[in-house]
Amino acid sequence: MARATAAVSEAAAVVDLDKLQNNSEQRDLARQIAALDEASYAELQTLWSRHFRYRAPKKLAREQLELGIAWKLQAQLDGGLNAATRHRLNVLAHMLVTNADPVQKRTIMLRSGARLLRAWGGDTHEVLVTEDGFVWRGKTWASLSIIAREITGARWSGPRFFGLGIAAKQEDDGYA
Repeated sequence: MARATAAVSEAAAVVDLDKLQNNSEQRDLARQIAALDEASYAELQTLWSRHFRYRAPKKLAREQLELGIAWKLQAQLDGGLNAATRHRLNVLAHMLVTNADPVQKRTIMLRSGARLLRAWGGDTHEVLVTEDGFVWRGKTWASLSIIAREITGARWSGPRFFGLGIAAKQEDDGYA
């Protein structure tokens, strides 16, 4: 019993040390960010180069330098952007480089497990979103458009048929 109590006390001490270290790191981060306000423009450019590993863009405003450096400091502590966000930013950057139109309609990302319902011809059709595609009537399909064509006998945009485009438009217009 004494060993178990000692082990629990030791584990609690480790957790407390982790909390203290996290609090200390947060305070240190807050101090570093506050110090940016006192740094000269040249010092901010040097810090930018150190954290981003490239020179700061010319004519970048002081506030933008401070925000960028502060974000980088936080990202180093907390982990930064997730993979999906990094991918989306890379796609947008590529579009800008190739002069493509970066202003696109909002895309709807369906998660595995989502159910889509649509009434058509007196029947209610249910489609389950999976990682492998879409399940309708016990069969896996590659796209919603193929399912919509099977249901209606005509060529339809699958997302539009299931009302996904309408939801995105309502959300963009503020009516959702």
